[in-house]
Amino acid sequence: MWAGVFPAVTSKFTQDDSLDHGEMERCFSLLMDAGCDGLIVAGSLGEGPMLSHGEKLEVLKTAQSVARGKPVLLTINEAATRDGVALAKRAAKAGADGLMLVPSPVYHTDPEETVTTLKAVAAAGDLPVMIYSNRIAYRVDVTSEILTELATDKHFVAIKESSDDIRRTTDIINTFGTHFDLFTGVDNLAFEALTAGAIGWVAGLVTAFPNETVAIYKLVMAGRYAEALEIYRWFRPLLDLDVSTYLVQNIKLAEVHEIGTNDRVRLPRQPLRGERRTAVEKTVKDAIASRPKLPVL
Repeated sequence: MWAGVFPAVTSKFTQDDSLDHGEMERCFSLLMDAGCDGLIVAGSLGEGPMLSHGEKLEVLKTAQSVARGKPVLLTINEAATRDGVALAKRAAKAGADGLMLVPSPVYHTDPEETVTTLKAVAAAGDLPVMIYSNRIAYRVDVTSEILTELATDKHFVAIKESSDDIRRTTDIINTFGTHFDLFTGVDNLAFEALTAGAIGWVAGLVTAFPNETVAIYKLVMAGRYAEALEIYRWFRPLLDLDVSTYLVQNIKLAEVHEIGTNDRVRLPRQPLRGERRTAVEKTVKDAIASRPKLPVL
């Protein structure tokens, strides 16, 4: 159902902390111009936990306005299942193409609880669901046993695999074949996952470097691994910025230098400062200065 590069987009704010829809339209359009295949709003990178339900739906609407008919997914990452159910219903009414569903971002559910909450939210929205499997950030592991229980439910069509264990890609394919659309969700494991059989990439640094991200994906899909690997090796120091407590600030700072936007974030986050900001800026500027020429695709 889904494949390709799906940016987990950043949310843009004005100086008074309101949503900046004009800037989001501009930045999201750059992603579509580069050939991205869908958009995911209000995820971790999109500061979803800091947005109200109403704001999440506003960002969804903005993304839909520039998506050119490609799928736009809304992230459900609510602490309480009933709140996830409520938001899923509203997302469906707002015309979302699907949901990216975090099992339980605060309470660490056991397997039975994980299955129950995922199925409840999916049923409420009655939309295709991408399961967000991220045991590192959320400490809830969506195991093969859990996926087996979910595989009989028509709503669950895709997995964002972010366990940080590259073996999971092969495990999922060996167990389920092509039943689930398998996406990698860890930027600095993307080449490894795509060459092992993942068909999509929920990407972070793509918001600043969309052309390079799309090039890697298309080259791998075309079997042009050496060319993809050359770009990926250049990209790796940047991709490492996605695997950090400060991923939002890191990537927004990369956007400042590459696409001319701002790095405003919503409290309690603050923009990077001091030595940390200097180090990230050096990584970004060094990469921009040494970027490879992209091959014809």
